[in-house]
Amino acid sequence: MGPLSRETWAQRLGAFRASPSAFMAGPEGEDLGRDLLNELRSEKLSEQTKVSLLALSLEYPAQLWPDAAAAEAAATSLLDTLVLLPPRPSALRRPLLLAATTALAAGDALGPTSGASRRLLPLLLGLASGRDLGRGFGPASEQRPLQATACECLRELESCKPGLLGGCLGLLRSLLGQEGPVQPLSLLLALALRNTLVIQARARAGLQGLLVAGDMPAAGGPWNWTLAEEADAHLQPQAPSWPAAEEEECGLAVLEPSPEEARELRAAVAQLLDTSYLLTPVAQAQLLWLLGWALRGLRGQPPVLFKPQLVRLLGTAQLTLLHAVLALKAAFGEALFTAQDEALLLRRLTLAAQHPALPLPAHLFYLHCLLNFPENCPLGPTGEETAPLLLGPRLCRGLLPSLLHDPSALLAHLHLLCLLCAEDEEKEEKGQDWCPRHYLGELLAGLRQRAALHGGPRALATLCFQASYLVVHCLATQPTVLTPLTHGLARLYRARPALAPHFVDLLDRVGPELGEPLRTALRQEVVSRPGRDEALRWHLQILSKVADGKAPSATLGFLRAAAAHCTDWGLQQALLQVCRALLRAGVGEGLADLLQALARQLEDPDGRDRARLYYILLAHLAGPKLGVALGPSLAAPALTSSLVAENQGFAAVLMVQEAPAPMRLSVGPRRAAGPVPVLQLQVEVLEPLYSVELRFRVEGQLYAPLGAVHVPCLLPGRPCRPLHLPLQPRRPAPAQLAVRALFATPAGLTCHAHLPPLPVNFADLFLPFPRAPDGDKQGFFEELWDSCLPEGAESRLWCPLGPQGLEALVARHLDPFVVVAQPPTSYHVAIRLPPASRLLLRLEAAQGDGVPVALRTDDWAVLPLAGDYLRGLSAAV
Repeated sequence: MGPLSRETWAQRLGAFRASPSAFMAGPEGEDLGRDLLNELRSEKLSEQTKVSLLALSLEYPAQLWPDAAAAEAAATSLLDTLVLLPPRPSALRRPLLLAATTALAAGDALGPTSGASRRLLPLLLGLASGRDLGRGFGPASEQRPLQATACECLRELESCKPGLLGGCLGLLRSLLGQEGPVQPLSLLLALALRNTLVIQARARAGLQGLLVAGDMPAAGGPWNWTLAEEADAHLQPQAPSWPAAEEEECGLAVLEPSPEEARELRAAVAQLLDTSYLLTPVAQAQLLWLLGWALRGLRGQPPVLFKPQLVRLLGTAQLTLLHAVLALKAAFGEALFTAQDEALLLRRLTLAAQHPALPLPAHLFYLHCLLNFPENCPLGPTGEETAPLLLGPRLCRGLLPSLLHDPSALLAHLHLLCLLCAEDEEKEEKGQDWCPRHYLGELLAGLRQRAALHGGPRALATLCFQASYLVVHCLATQPTVLTPLTHGLARLYRARPALAPHFVDLLDRVGPELGEPLRTALRQEVVSRPGRDEALRWHLQILSKVADGKAPSATLGFLRAAAAHCTDWGLQQALLQVCRALLRAGVGEGLADLLQALARQLEDPDGRDRARLYYILLAHLAGPKLGVALGPSLAAPALTSSLVAENQGFAAVLMVQEAPAPMRLSVGPRRAAGPVPVLQLQVEVLEPLYSVELRFRVEGQLYAPLGAVHVPCLLPGRPCRPLHLPLQPRRPAPAQLAVRALFATPAGLTCHAHLPPLPVNFADLFLPFPRAPDGDKQGFFEELWDSCLPEGAESRLWCPLGPQGLEALVARHLDPFVVVAQPPTSYHVAIRLPPASRLLLRLEAAQGDGVPVALRTDDWAVLPLAGDYLRGLSAAV
């Protein structure tokens, strides 16, 4: 295949980016990587296009080179292309270096046996040192960009193979003192130093003179593959969190460098720290992370080396640098930070979190720092959440949560307030003006008051329950907080039962400290205030969660009263779900009479059968077996009672199960007659179905609710009469009908399935006017035509005819609605659109390729729909 054009490559790259996996599985996927490498050497493509191709290899290396062999070949080809570039300035050198590095790293082809690795590594180190710039690598103007790119590539390879550059530490130190890009070299040296220290510590070996500056190693032997192989896992270049890692994970405490090695190590760290001010804030933070975790716990290396940097960084406004400072504090504690430093840092975080103009992400960051502040001498066990000791009441006044806060900020402030309440019990007993628990109670009451507003935003209710869960999580052992919280939540449910799903979710997440009293309070609220209609559904949902063996008589009394109002299937199933919960709780007295009554009085046969099943289980099974039979899983241990084994299959029969749709439903020919539009539905089934019920639903308010269509029996291969579905549009507009089928299978199972949606086209709503008086059809049409204005709208458009002509088009689509006809060139059409609109058409002076159409309607919203319909008539034939 010849070279591809720029447009062809743009199409291929667009298709690949849309779905890389689908493109690679297609016919063009196998050749994409090879074509990309070949086109990089083509002189017909511009450098900009080639840079786009290289960007693709950087973004999707795993898809283009899926195995080590392909990655090796790709890296070799990319290096060959780099060598063949002319000496003039080129935008391809840096992308080619990055692409070759990415191919080796992503394809796991980097190793001592890889030819591409043996070519790339000396090239990168030579470029980073400035020695290979000159012939074949462009002019001197590209020196610094190429040096920076080479350092980035080496850093990526060192991350993939930790310890790879262990033998080059001395060279990298010498390069840092020369003219060159400071930031890439600093980050490269810091990463290589950190990895070497960790690996040598694990191997119980010293630094062995690795930090001593020297000449660049000879070709073929500069890379410490031994160290890379000893690094059995990829080391994290940054600490994942503030708490200090375990000593055995870091492995640095066992490394005891000699005095000379310790002196060289201090000199290397000091050299990096002295140049850190030249780095960007993000790079400075990463450098501090690497050095801090490299020296953490290293014997003979005091963290005082970081002290000059702290003088500069304690007042920084950069969040990344502040985060790095806090990480150093977590790593070294009082060995690096004095009590005055700790107080200053804590006060600065507190004041910054109160700044009124602070963006929300920065606000949350400062609050997170306060919640996880690494203290020099923390009290209590490790890992326990506590507020900083120096965070006194005066500092906390500005950090109190408010109902005006953003939800995420409010929860963060509330978390801090809960930690203060947990530590402030003794101070409250002594008596003080400001009481954190009192403020906490008022805040929770305000949240519950907003959540109780009927019709209020769902976010307010969600925030209230999130806050309640947070309080329980932090103050689970303090009944003075949980008791009013329980009563407040019970009052919230009394005011707004529709929040029942939130209460169920809260009960699933909290422990017994709040769960048990809240269950009791909610049960008392429900049984003392039986509701009807919507409230009854929520009451039953709560009861199914909180019903137990306590006070069963009140619960059974509520269920007896509620049974008379459970008229639909959903309420009846909810009622029986409460009975199931009582069964599992071991309630027997009174429940048997209720189940017998339900088996007789429920209208739905499914509900009656389920009540009868529960009664049989209650009468024949003891408590342990009954609990197993009603457990959440059918994979229960085999029991000696045969009734339980039969019950598993019986319960499956009683359940309405979801199944794949065994039928196809389509819209048949249009029937324009009667007072309302009717869809004719055609059904084809793949297996025998019985008692079929088709339910239809329309999104929005365009149509009135549609009735269900019932079919006693459907058999495959046997034609079924068309099913009629009356439509009641509230506006004359097309729609989509969601279809759900409920049916019984020959095996006796009741199933439901979702069918593909059915379209209701604009033409499906057409209805004819009553027959015009004989002899006065033209006058009848003119009267309708004049009645549309001035309230209505009028328009004109061109209706293409195609090869069939006007007469055939009218006969096929508009014949039931023609009032006046003068074939083959003129027709007057009157269409009635429910509920109370009309559409009138004048098709006159037809020409060979189309006919001008004049439209009038008393509903302006019909005009665009009518225009689209008429323009599509020729294509519909």
